[in-house]
Amino acid sequence: MNSRTLLVTNDLPPRRGGIQTFVQGMASRLPAEDLVVYASTSPGWAEFDAAQPFTVVRERHGLHGKPVIVCVSHLVPRKGQDKLIGALPHVRAQTGQDVRLLIVGHGPDERRLRTQARALRLEHVVTFTGAVPESELARHFAAGDMFAMPCRTRHRGLDVEGLGAVFMEAAASGLPVIAGDSGGAPDTVLHDQSGWVVDGRDVGEIAYRLTQVLTDAPLARKFAAASRQWACRE
Repeated sequence: MNSRTLLVTNDLPPRRGGIQTFVQGMASRLPAEDLVVYASTSPGWAEFDAAQPFTVVRERHGLHGKPVIVCVSHLVPRKGQDKLIGALPHVRAQTGQDVRLLIVGHGPDERRLRTQARALRLEHVVTFTGAVPESELARHFAAGDMFAMPCRTRHRGLDVEGLGAVFMEAAASGLPVIAGDSGGAPDTVLHDQSGWVVDGRDVGEIAYRLTQVLTDAPLARKFAAASRQWACRE
């Protein structure tokens, strides 16, 4: 698996004499094809981005500064986005934070998921991006503090998760990963090292694990580092 360097910053274009001038200089010395810079919007950003040899992606969904759970997947019941939405009120209450859920992708379950979010009065904290080009997926992974897709087996084993390559993509992005216990998904997570495998039907367990990552910064950092190492090794 090819690895790339992700640089996350709040201050590009850099302020004169600021630390970000140094960071920009360091970034410019890396191979442009190996670097992705993720930044919030700031004055002059469009002209600055156009002049850079590396890829710059900008925050679009109003999530800057907020804890974000990201799920990248086709929107079908097996993937477990409904359980993430169901767990979100508990996570927000337990963390005391303005936790957001970023659902990336499209599919036949979108209407039901949007209805569920409205019923729980979460429409302002659950963001649906719709279909996203392959070239923009790295930016969406980078928007998250953790990745979660609590997939579950349905229809007596006829509807089961495959290998779950998206979990490896999340790990390569340096995110703690929470996966459901369906099909090949558990094989993509080092349980209790880079994240957890959960019962994809148990909203309580899902909420508990999400809360653990969002309230324990050293644990989140440990999982993030282990995820990246695991993905690059595999």
